[in-house]
Amino acid sequence: MLVYFVIMGLAEGVWIARIPGVKERLHLADGLLGASLLVGPAGLVLAMPLAGRLTDRFGSTRVIWPAGLTVAALPLALWSAQTLPAVLGSVLAFGVAGGALSVALNAQGVRLERRYGRPLMASFYASYSLGGLAGALLGGLLAWRRAGLVSVLDSVVLGCLTAAIIAGPRLLPDPARVRSVDARRCAAPRPPSAAAPRWLLTLGLLALCCVITEGAVGSWSGVYLRYVLATPGWFAAAGFAGFSLAMAAGRLAGDRLAARYGPAGLVRRCGLLAVAGLAGALCTHQAWLAVAGFAACGGGLSCTMPQLFSAAGRVDPAHPGRAVARLGSVGYLGLVGGPVLIGGCASLAGLTIALYIPVLLALCVTGFAFLLDRPVVGGLVVGGPVVGGPVVGGPVVGGPVLSGTEPGRSAESRSR
Repeated sequence: MLVYFVIMGLAEGVWIARIPGVKERLHLADGLLGASLLVGPAGLVLAMPLAGRLTDRFGSTRVIWPAGLTVAALPLALWSAQTLPAVLGSVLAFGVAGGALSVALNAQGVRLERRYGRPLMASFYASYSLGGLAGALLGGLLAWRRAGLVSVLDSVVLGCLTAAIIAGPRLLPDPARVRSVDARRCAAPRPPSAAAPRWLLTLGLLALCCVITEGAVGSWSGVYLRYVLATPGWFAAAGFAGFSLAMAAGRLAGDRLAARYGPAGLVRRCGLLAVAGLAGALCTHQAWLAVAGFAACGGGLSCTMPQLFSAAGRVDPAHPGRAVARLGSVGYLGLVGGPVLIGGCASLAGLTIALYIPVLLALCVTGFAFLLDRPVVGGLVVGGPVVGGPVVGGPVVGGPVLSGTEPGRSAESRSR
């Protein structure tokens, strides 16, 4: 499964490196280019609800296979697009396939966490981050060499397709009930408790805060260093580079930290680090301190989304697809609205003031991290904190709480 996360990050990194060449070839103005790039996130958000239903009905493996192969092949279409409609169609297809693959991979990640009884999601996201860094470097090299379609096919597409085909049979098989009995349940699902949708919506809003903050640093850190702190052009990329490297490093350590502090404890600490890092970057007039602040923000945001997706998948362990899709549909709206929000505020009050909005959003993530300490069993949000460690598929690893049962209380005492 790690292979598919790497493929998703690699394909995205290659496309990001290709964007300047597309702008130059098609003579696109900045506004038109920005509007064109929103097509991908819009397709991702729109595809997620359907992908969630398909995942719950047919199983995550049957969605990962076609979506993964599509994502692996799309860099060729993105690289060869010669007209604006071709670019828009390729970006839309990439968003739709990426949204379906993201939902299915997160759903399977939840099942793997339940199977092994320990946090794993941060490691999956670490492979995505490393794939994105490798894709950006490879795409930049191809763009520098003005590589043609044959080079892209040989160096990117064939390798990704081969890896996807080899990794497919090694995916965790879907339970038989997903394909039979539970398929009928998906057609007529049991109404969940009123608490579960509200809890999922709240987690989705926290994910939205994380995505807007991540997008703000990714899109505006270079502009801030170049035009606010007056650094050389070559140095402006250091902010995003530090942010990305710290995010990848944080995700590599995220599973161990989740096992030690629990989901809520980890997200709370990560939120505080993101707040301190971004606020520090905006308060200093030293460029290298600002880069360190952006890197600290990346480390803080590294483990928030994996923990949120893992928590959402536990709402209904037998059918995690729709819960993951619901959280992703709300959270990834930040990819569409985040740049507009920061850009509009920057034009009115200046970029420094606008970048304090993500600081406040990261503070909200910190304040509401306690919600991840509430066990979720069978679509019901059970009150009370998780004791002794993270919730993995209902039971608490390292603690006495099992399926929402309070420690020290028998079934007889609860019935009284």
